[in-house]
Amino acid sequence: MTQPGDPGAAQDPMESLYPFLYASSVDLTGVLDQVRTSTVAKAQEIIELRETIAARDGDRLARCAAECASRFAAGGRLLAFGNGGSATDAQAITTLFLNPEGDAPPLPALSLASDPAVLTALCNDVGVEVVFARQVAAFGRQGDIAVGLSTSGNSENLLRAFDEASRRGLLTIGIAGYEGGKMAELASIDYLFVAPSSSVHRIQEAQTTIYHVLWQLTLRALDTAGVGS
Repeated sequence: MTQPGDPGAAQDPMESLYPFLYASSVDLTGVLDQVRTSTVAKAQEIIELRETIAARDGDRLARCAAECASRFAAGGRLLAFGNGGSATDAQAITTLFLNPEGDAPPLPALSLASDPAVLTALCNDVGVEVVFARQVAAFGRQGDIAVGLSTSGNSENLLRAFDEASRRGLLTIGIAGYEGGKMAELASIDYLFVAPSSSVHRIQEAQTTIYHVLWQLTLRALDTAGVGS
């Protein structure tokens, strides 16, 4: 009878990722070397990905931030949305703008992915594809800002939300991964920033950098304009 790790045994999918968990004996030094090598490789990967984005999109991020600052200065608000891990990022963006560090002014921001009563009502009564578009229709005003995040760029409820936001005169900002997915095909997105990677982990790490830089540049633009001082 074969056992896990035997040559004739069918390999558990997890075994290729964590072979030391399936070994009959563990070489601790070897395991630590593997972990160290893997960690260094992943760190280098995200550094290179961030450098790629900075080189390709640095100027566009600055222009986008300037437009965000102009809208905030005129009384606009930011609406953020995403699914799953991207919903967490949407909440993080909202927190950044609402609760900035130092003497920077708090800026009005709302996460459309954080109210379970609203989300479950729309999913149950209408459909998951409208959970963000309906909220954009309810809360969005001309002069506001809509920021949507997706690792794949293909989420139907984001695509609908961007279309709704564009119709209402919001500045629309998409943050995606891979090659941008369907978000790259939308005319309703004013600024699309893509983390070009096939790893969801690296994509989300890079997306975090993108929206932190956007936030910092927006605050800088507002400070330059003398808003909130």
